[in-house]
Amino acid sequence: MRLIFEQIRVGGDRNFGYLLGDRERNVGVLIDPAYTPEALIERAHAQGLTITHIINTHGHDDHINGNAEAQRLTKAPIAAHPDSPAMPEIRLKDGDELELGELRLKFFYVPGHCEDHLVVYEAVHELLITGDLLFVGKVGGTNSDGDALAEWSSLQRVLKLVPHTATVWPGHDYGARPSSTLKLELASNPFLQCADVAEFMALKKGWSEFKKRNGLK
Repeated sequence: MRLIFEQIRVGGDRNFGYLLGDRERNVGVLIDPAYTPEALIERAHAQGLTITHIINTHGHDDHINGNAEAQRLTKAPIAAHPDSPAMPEIRLKDGDELELGELRLKFFYVPGHCEDHLVVYEAVHELLITGDLLFVGKVGGTNSDGDALAEWSSLQRVLKLVPHTATVWPGHDYGARPSSTLKLELASNPFLQCADVAEFMALKKGWSEFKKRNGLK
């Protein structure tokens, strides 16, 4: 079995970090190693992996506050969007790919929740690491109508570019389950069931009342 993929609770507000690696090449990456990066690095050591990159889906502090410690322990470079406040050594743009042994990680630019947001997609095993773009049953928060419009466009683009059989691995444990699939989210996530952007915007504005009305957390 070549693939190593672990979802790890790192603290904060139910944050997830991820370890993704190629067992045969003994290389791996850390994704959003916030709060307790040593927990991810301990798992990497247990799996016999050398960490080649520290990847940030986006630059909010609750996803990058472990970067310095992760770098100290691994000597790996930070890889993130060029506009990330993490000041990455490797600047990832839309459509870029990163080799990880025989695996290929592809990055899509998905603004909305914040301006430097990326999602990570591994096509062979159909792993979609969504950061704070898409949660189980929810989507990421936005600060303005313009951000919400951008988020709608980003979600629609991901749904076109990624097969719906892909598994969804979010940045926080905010839903009924720690992970999902795009197919299941299309069937159950009210934001992905919106017929158009106007309905999406209205749901955003009325989300608190929607949750109360439908018994959601």
